[in-house]
Amino acid sequence: MEIRELAVTDSYVLDLVPHGDPRGRFTEWYRSDVLAGATGFGLTLAQANHSVSARGVLRGVHFALVPPGQAKYVYCPSGKVLDVIVDIREGSPTFGVHDSVLLDSDQPRAVYLAEGLGHAFVSLADGSSVTYLVSTGYSPGREFGINPLDPALDLPWPADIEFELSAKDQAAPTLAEAQEQGLLPTMEQCAARYAELRAGQTAR
Repeated sequence: MEIRELAVTDSYVLDLVPHGDPRGRFTEWYRSDVLAGATGFGLTLAQANHSVSARGVLRGVHFALVPPGQAKYVYCPSGKVLDVIVDIREGSPTFGVHDSVLLDSDQPRAVYLAEGLGHAFVSLADGSSVTYLVSTGYSPGREFGINPLDPALDLPWPADIEFELSAKDQAAPTLAEAQEQGLLPTMEQCAARYAELRAGQTAR
């Protein structure tokens, strides 16, 4: 398993190593020590989610208020999705920057994004499964979205797909509107949260 940081700071892609024989395949898709070695604090697991999406289903851009925020570790065990991370932390050097990773069950990868970052993905094949580990449980009053089709974000969605969004994602504000409404986490809040998590890791 190899890990490297993406263009959005505090987000990473992990190249996984599948092991196969005539019986099938085995993939070690999460290692807490590898993640902690890169981030300094790893992932506190509070909930595990699983979605199945038809081709064209677009989910996100989702984020949670900080603190505590919600870190995510994302894996596609079946099918294919384009996973996108957006830096929505006000005051961040990479504010408004995005990066994308193809998560494909044939060439397995995983993506980690820290608290305060925005997350979205589009399914590129029918029946695509996405499994993600999250650091905090579902809290509807603290979870928000940004419209994934916001032209100012210019996210790299494929041009040959007709998108299907939830009513909530369709009605989500643009990044500029979310900023005006005071919904976005700040880099100061996020840095304090990361420092708190690192201190907790050291104290163990």
